[in-house]
Amino acid sequence: MSQSHILQSPVLQSFIAGEWLGNQAGQALASPVNGETIYHTHAETIDFGRSLEFARTKGRASLMAMDFQSRASCLRDLGKHLLEYKESLYAISLLTGATRNDSWVDIEGGAGTLFAYASVGRRELPSGNLIHEDDAFPLGRDGQFFGTHILVPRQGVAVHINAFNFPIWGMLEKFAANFLAGMPCIVKPATSTSYLTEACVRLMQESGLLPEGSLQLIIGRTGDLLDRLDGQDVVTFTGSASTAAKLKVTPNIINNSIPFNAEADSLNCAILAPDVSVDSPEFELFIKEVAREMTVKAGQKCTAIRRVLIPENQVQAVSERLTARLAKVSIGNPHLDTVRMGALASFEQKEDVLGQLEELLKSSSIVYGHEDSFELLGKGSEKGAFVQPTLLLSNDPDAEGGAHDIEAFGPISTLMPYKDIDHAIALAARGKGSLVTTLVTQDPEIARKVVPALAAWHGRVHILNEASSKESTGHGSPLPMLKHGGPGRAGGGEELGGIRGVKHYMQRAAIQGSPTMLSAVTGEYVRGGETYESDVHPFRRYFEDLRIGESLLTHRRTVTETDIVNFGCLSGDHFYMHFDDIAARDSQFEQRIAHGYFVLSAAAGLFVSPGEGPVLANYGLDTLRFITPVPIGDTIRARLTCKRKIDQGKLSPKGEPQGVVVWDVQVTNQHDELVASYDILTLVKKQFD
Repeated sequence: MSQSHILQSPVLQSFIAGEWLGNQAGQALASPVNGETIYHTHAETIDFGRSLEFARTKGRASLMAMDFQSRASCLRDLGKHLLEYKESLYAISLLTGATRNDSWVDIEGGAGTLFAYASVGRRELPSGNLIHEDDAFPLGRDGQFFGTHILVPRQGVAVHINAFNFPIWGMLEKFAANFLAGMPCIVKPATSTSYLTEACVRLMQESGLLPEGSLQLIIGRTGDLLDRLDGQDVVTFTGSASTAAKLKVTPNIINNSIPFNAEADSLNCAILAPDVSVDSPEFELFIKEVAREMTVKAGQKCTAIRRVLIPENQVQAVSERLTARLAKVSIGNPHLDTVRMGALASFEQKEDVLGQLEELLKSSSIVYGHEDSFELLGKGSEKGAFVQPTLLLSNDPDAEGGAHDIEAFGPISTLMPYKDIDHAIALAARGKGSLVTTLVTQDPEIARKVVPALAAWHGRVHILNEASSKESTGHGSPLPMLKHGGPGRAGGGEELGGIRGVKHYMQRAAIQGSPTMLSAVTGEYVRGGETYESDVHPFRRYFEDLRIGESLLTHRRTVTETDIVNFGCLSGDHFYMHFDDIAARDSQFEQRIAHGYFVLSAAAGLFVSPGEGPVLANYGLDTLRFITPVPIGDTIRARLTCKRKIDQGKLSPKGEPQGVVVWDVQVTNQHDELVASYDILTLVKKQFD
């Protein structure tokens, strides 16, 4: 596959029901750099009934033939494949008006999201296609009726309607989560930049890695697609708040209670706290952050800073510093290495931004920009969809409307002076719900007061100071491990957030029954359920041979004073509860007790099979609790039970195939009282690859 092959077709095609559709030219798509026609959509009509049927049958079947672990591996391989051919994508991305720096977030950030979700799957999800969400808990007195929750993949289709500004990342950040969950998807990118999404989907499809029917692509309109969905489907939307509001009330979506997750453009703000002086490092960080968010992607980011909240006594200093920085930004054809800001994504977008700017000027004055003419670099750029970075100053930040209600989705921000920090908090809330806000401060007390108030109205709060600046990913960068979304105007939805994002595409159900039945359903041992014992020690079995519920009840050991003294000398732990007889008698335990970690060590001595065998390593404990104290003279024993197996497809450093086995451990005393409870995580060798 060549790096340039995906540039050749002038008519974009949809990928529907396993086939590329479209040969007749439809709508012309112009380059925002110079106005020349670069692609056409296709004129052919899409049969959405066929598309949905293909996803629900072929797509679902192919995904269910895999499990969480194998789908995670597939995401990793897809990410590697896209990076191998990234230069093809960079070449096409230039046509959208984006610089290479802009495109890095879209292309390599998109691949990075696939890698992140591959890691989530390998690290946090089991083998199989069911998640046991939390520990089972007893619902009766005799320990034979339990309850718990499970998550299973929804049996429908995820429909993703995406914005124009990130044609690749916007698709992949949703695809990664629904794919890992086991749900097929249909992607509808914004038409103006859909040629970049199409190129990415072609690379993914031609890789041979995608399961059949797991991903389909719409070029053009969605037709009657939303009217054909049912209650097992999911719709996600990224774009304007007004469009989100219209789609959300589609009768079929309401009537069938179809989950609708919206991530809408919002009036994000940055706050310069009153403790920051003009000559402090934080002041310069604030200026850089605002200028960057105004100019990266030509301000076409749902997370861009639209409102700049500053102390009243800092208006002149901030205005001068921002003006000086914005004046240095070179604008023009992104093919040129000297260009720092490219064009808006389309001429329609330019018209919309300039129209919104005129509305903002009714309540603001110009600090910088909005000149009749400004320098553009590159031949033909005068015919492009370029807008000069423009900084405004609100005439009255407390007035209704203005920058609190109007978003110009481009390189435009408004300074809004505040009287004190409480006033700043109130102004931030006037955005009626935003994706992100940045607080720049040196003072932890200001952060302690302000952040909880901001969190009520913002999906993410970015605290910036000199200490964090070298590692900070910035105001405008959503991260796979953190939720992306916000309340109110921002859509009220959530994306990403690590495993949270996967669960949006799964159905939660409460399960009740006996421990044995719950073990059978969840694939995890539930205490009180059936166990299996044999003459073969569980540590002598290979990964494939171990059964969930396979158990070992150990011999007993009586704890002596010598044990406690020796462990204290070895560990250096001479805490009074173990060594001071008088103080111990005055305590709640009324006598000296053994170290908790001695109990763990003694239990390991009881259940470990010491000879070389399939168990390769112990790499941690989970859910450790010390329940009942162990005084001198008590007798303990342990029960070790195979609780969960996870086949991650990994090899040991010696190249041996291995899996993860989680063991449930219960340590009891002579009265059968639970002394300690925990899970041990081990790496166990496979007999076969």
